[in-house]
Amino acid sequence: MSDSTASQQKARPNVDPQEIAKFEALASRWWDRNSEFRPLHEINPLRANFIDELSPVAGKRLVDVGCGGGILAEAMAQRGADVVGIDMGEAPLSVARIHQLESGLDIDYRQSTAEELASSEAASFDVVCCLEMLEHVPDPASVVAACAKMARPGGNLYFSTINRNPKAFTFAIVGAEYILKLLPTGTHEYSKFIKPSELASWIRDAGLTLREMTGLTYNPLTQQYRLNPRDVSVNYMLRAEKSL
Repeated sequence: MSDSTASQQKARPNVDPQEIAKFEALASRWWDRNSEFRPLHEINPLRANFIDELSPVAGKRLVDVGCGGGILAEAMAQRGADVVGIDMGEAPLSVARIHQLESGLDIDYRQSTAEELASSEAASFDVVCCLEMLEHVPDPASVVAACAKMARPGGNLYFSTINRNPKAFTFAIVGAEYILKLLPTGTHEYSKFIKPSELASWIRDAGLTLREMTGLTYNPLTQQYRLNPRDVSVNYMLRAEKSL
């Protein structure tokens, strides 16, 4: 590989245009609780509580990486956090800014990759959130490393994604997309799902310490989600810490 080719690859943003296009097409429905984003609205209180209980966000500077239309960003701002939300999709960010006018919340939305923000704002955030995003980028390990760079010493980082195994394929793709129609067909690609062991390895490589992990389970009979630390077989969420 020539130096120029390596330089071009290094400079290429860590984004998948097809993934961006998926969410651009759906952006207008982001805040419709009966749309394809209903699952995000339903799990958001669980995610927000998990973060706020372990890392009280009031008065803290927090970044939401892959913020989309701002569902988590607004929840964190409502709890008193000073929030920056980043995404590479122009349409979701536009939706987030419009909804911000309705909510009256002070959130700094920016079009940026995690790597770009880490370069300009290293060690700037008390809390770094990257939820339901890693399975949509070409190089998730790079995002984890960038998140680690953004965090202040002693800061907490939160990641959530989908496990890669037959059960996750059945539940997250066959069940959620084709049978229950909770998500649009093609939302997820099985090959991009991430095993907890893989994410834990990237966390260690980034100089972080994994502190806890919980599963997020769905009961199709009651149509309810709940956190379950004993079951990370499909959706899971974890907290990591950057050393002082």
